[in-house]
Amino acid sequence: MIRTALATLSALLLLALPAQAADDVIATPTLRANVTVTTDVVRVGDLIENAGSAALIPVYRSPDLGTTGALPVAQVLSVLRAKQVIGVLTGDIKEVQVTRLARTLASKDLEIAVASALERRFGLGEAANITVTFDRGIADMRLDASNTGALQPVATRYDARSGRFDIAFEVNNDSNPTPTKLRFSGTAIETVEVAVLTRDIDRADLLKSSDIALERRPKAEIAGEAASRDRTIGMQLRRPMRAGTPIRVADIVKPDFVQRDQSVTVIYQVPGIYLTTRGKAIESGAEGDTVSVINLQTKRTLTGTVTGRGQITVQGASQSTPMAAAVEQTSSLKRDEAPAPVDTAALVRNLVQAPASPAHVAQAQIPQVRVSQAPAKSE
Repeated sequence: MIRTALATLSALLLLALPAQAADDVIATPTLRANVTVTTDVVRVGDLIENAGSAALIPVYRSPDLGTTGALPVAQVLSVLRAKQVIGVLTGDIKEVQVTRLARTLASKDLEIAVASALERRFGLGEAANITVTFDRGIADMRLDASNTGALQPVATRYDARSGRFDIAFEVNNDSNPTPTKLRFSGTAIETVEVAVLTRDIDRADLLKSSDIALERRPKAEIAGEAASRDRTIGMQLRRPMRAGTPIRVADIVKPDFVQRDQSVTVIYQVPGIYLTTRGKAIESGAEGDTVSVINLQTKRTLTGTVTGRGQITVQGASQSTPMAAAVEQTSSLKRDEAPAPVDTAALVRNLVQAPASPAHVAQAQIPQVRVSQAPAKSE
């Protein structure tokens, strides 16, 4: 009896559908539990497997783009009967899930598209450094799934003073020769990554890692080159600054290794000789700076280079004195003759007081020795 009923239902469905060729015998139509559509209309062929020539008959409007709707089976069968589609096998399906596919454009993707359209134009820099804000808070945007093309800017306007933009895009559509048009407006500002103080810093404080945070700030707010985090750590500020203040390269200096009026070690260097004494710095200086210092023994003012904390190195004038003549004199000594003893005190005195004449320099560098002339060979 069941077989007879199924055969009768199939015959009725066959009569209800448009006439086909003699060999067009369709299988039993079966309802689908899950339906996926790409257009704004749900058709019989979307809902039923083996729908035959009735497949193109529209029966429902699709859900919103990227969403899923549920239809009770009884409602679906009622609508199908109204379209003269009967004899559909439903099995144990209670409802039909209909999902409409969509192409989702995330808000971040839209920001990147706008920044890319403005990149290196209108006085702006790289797209990665352009911050985009839309007039309307745009969340994720959904397009019909057939819009598979890239976002192509076709009209771009930008006001460099206000940062306002107005950009039109086109997206190619697989099912329609006319591209989909999109238009966005808002503000686009070039930003830079800059080191920002996390607390109030005094001029004498050394900047530590915990004192620095990285933030993006409008480039127009940074008058000069922005300082990187690595460049600021271990440095000092030229002036006290408040928390939240961006740091420029011009705001930082090397830490002072020598303070004004500080007691320092003065190092005198000439070839082969290294002497130290105490002094007082006349001015502050960082490593590598040239500063003035008073020799506490001679009360003379010298100029030297800061080479360490509390340390100033003075290069002796005798460094530049040629040594060739002295070498020639000593090379003619006889083996049994010893050079005269070196007057160390005089040497130190000459180094500290910087001899004024080349003769004194040579004397300070290599003491004179008694030289005996070897008799000339006779032919």
